[in-house]
Amino acid sequence: MPEGHSVHRTANKFAQLFVDSKLKISSPQGRFSEQATLVSGRKLVESSAIGKQLFLGFDNKLTIRVHLGIYGKWNFYNVPLSKAPEVWGQVRARFGSNAASADLRGPTVCEVVDASEVLAVSKRLGPDPLRADPSGKEALRFVSKVRASAAPIGSLLMNQAVISGIGNVYRAELLFRAGLSPHKPGNKVSEQALLAIWDDAVTLMNIGVKTGLMLTREGFLKGRVPIEDRYYVYKREGLPCWQCGKKVKLELFYGRKLYWCNTCQR
Repeated sequence: MPEGHSVHRTANKFAQLFVDSKLKISSPQGRFSEQATLVSGRKLVESSAIGKQLFLGFDNKLTIRVHLGIYGKWNFYNVPLSKAPEVWGQVRARFGSNAASADLRGPTVCEVVDASEVLAVSKRLGPDPLRADPSGKEALRFVSKVRASAAPIGSLLMNQAVISGIGNVYRAELLFRAGLSPHKPGNKVSEQALLAIWDDAVTLMNIGVKTGLMLTREGFLKGRVPIEDRYYVYKREGLPCWQCGKKVKLELFYGRKLYWCNTCQR
């Protein structure tokens, strides 16, 4: 499943290619055909993301909300809609202007909503490190949500109502970098440690937006880093921990794979 940095990159791509353009929108697959008529031909005025949710706002006050889920994928083409490639596979929605086009495949959610529905979705989401505010209010909101729960911090970091945009990769890597056991209850984690995790998420996820890669290992945060050098623990089960040399652990944790070092993360 794409993590938050990837969705923000898509929002930026839509802004670059389509904002202030009238978009023709169709549903070759057919499942989005009726809703597409509500916004097709309208001007796109805003493209934004909160966590893993993409919002495409049009000049008639309607918005397309997209959540890719596990299987969703975007394909962008730097050609006008009239010259876009022939449709292949199950395309839920095709977007096009006189300058560019894009196809959306396999999303969990693709729907047209009004302003009240956008607000309702936004309210149920936790703070997004990629929308961090200079006042620090979003960081403190994250701290408050974690410290109000006895659930393990490893579970809370994956809860989109606690913090938006974190998935399995960033969860594993942030906890390793913090030296924190994923099993520690949220209400037992200090405010200082949580603020450090938030700041680290802001840094790492912005690197992800810039590079298109999830880079988390010190010394390997720039350039086209080989995948075997990008992470401390993610998908390194059974391999020596880069820091202590003990084997990285893998366990099933709240239905998801959890990678961690039980020596470095106490």
